[in-house]
Amino acid sequence: MKNTIPDEFVRRIPKTDLHLHLDGSLRIPTLIELAKKQRVKLPSYSDEGLRRQVFKNTYKNLPDYLKGFAFTCAVMQDAESLERIAFELAEDNLAEGVRYIEVRYAPQLHINDRLSLEEVVRSVCRGLERAQKRHNRSKLVQSGADVPFHFGIIVCALRFIVPQMSPYYRRLFEIMPYASARQVCATASMELARAAVDLAHNIGLPVVGFDLAGAEAGYPADDHSAAYQYVHSHFIRKTVHAGEAYGPESIFQAITKCYANRIGHGTWLFAHDMIQNPSISDPVAYSNYLAEYVASQRITMEVCLTSNAQTLPRMRNLSHHPLRQMLDHELSVSICTDNRLMSNTSVTHELLLAIDKVRLTPRELRNVVIAGFKGSFFPGTYRDKRHFVRQVIDRYESLVNEFLGGSPS
Repeated sequence: MKNTIPDEFVRRIPKTDLHLHLDGSLRIPTLIELAKKQRVKLPSYSDEGLRRQVFKNTYKNLPDYLKGFAFTCAVMQDAESLERIAFELAEDNLAEGVRYIEVRYAPQLHINDRLSLEEVVRSVCRGLERAQKRHNRSKLVQSGADVPFHFGIIVCALRFIVPQMSPYYRRLFEIMPYASARQVCATASMELARAAVDLAHNIGLPVVGFDLAGAEAGYPADDHSAAYQYVHSHFIRKTVHAGEAYGPESIFQAITKCYANRIGHGTWLFAHDMIQNPSISDPVAYSNYLAEYVASQRITMEVCLTSNAQTLPRMRNLSHHPLRQMLDHELSVSICTDNRLMSNTSVTHELLLAIDKVRLTPRELRNVVIAGFKGSFFPGTYRDKRHFVRQVIDRYESLVNEFLGGSPS
């Protein structure tokens, strides 16, 4: 079937990125410049060298993919660098038509003697706000020819931590010498949950969500249920990395134990062969019931195609990606980048991949794009969000008329 959706149309339509890691989305020239300035050792100080050795198009496995984060996090230990990286990330998104992003990261990885958790979050917000103001004051936005840009912050708790990961975690292990590593990790998550509520409700920063990232296998989300209960009780929205490296049971736990409003990845939602609980007598029925529940509750799936292809051997051929099953089951799906640097991608590229590999129709493309805005943890009121979504739909439909000659079909 020939693709009838022009690339330029995909580039021009308003888009979202709901699953966007700050420390995985730096510009390489910025990484090199900051590394030289801060005396951080890199394997190479050229774009070509880093692309060849660290930030590759293909990776052996997930550990190989994750190696680059050691270098990016190392240059994100001061307020100025955090602000600059956040500003450039917003600018890169604006340049390709993205009009709403939720930037996620683990603030506890950036706390040190010079930076408190609040200062870490404020620094990122300053960078994003600077790009937001520049765009929203433009003539195109003021005239109604373009939609404004908005953003939110998602703070990430981690399923697994060790003292070497940051000064903050090292101090936490030192003051909890009689606790197990899992107990220390749960404590870090609970403290981040308290911080998220305070930053959002008392200080007024756009902290819109709470996330749990890191290895799924052996590190269940249930360990962090107290932190999720806390943010849930204080009206913070929740997302959980689940179903990326583990099966449907991980997604079930994210929903039932962590009150997830969205699921990060959710790749193995339909993988009944990955179910391990012997008490589940009919794995096929279990995964189908779970999919129907996710669909009916409009729990948005944050799908990251390139990242999946790079880290999951079974996803090398994206034409087999369960995105098609998700769409056929009428799930709420948003296409995201995960890590713009590690995956060398953009939202536009991910949507074009979906069109090419999963055979997204014009109607499905519209549904996926609008689902990103509707499924967002928008920082304003619900009325503000509805108004913003209406602006997006109007802009989208005007571009449909320009490029596709009418309503998508």
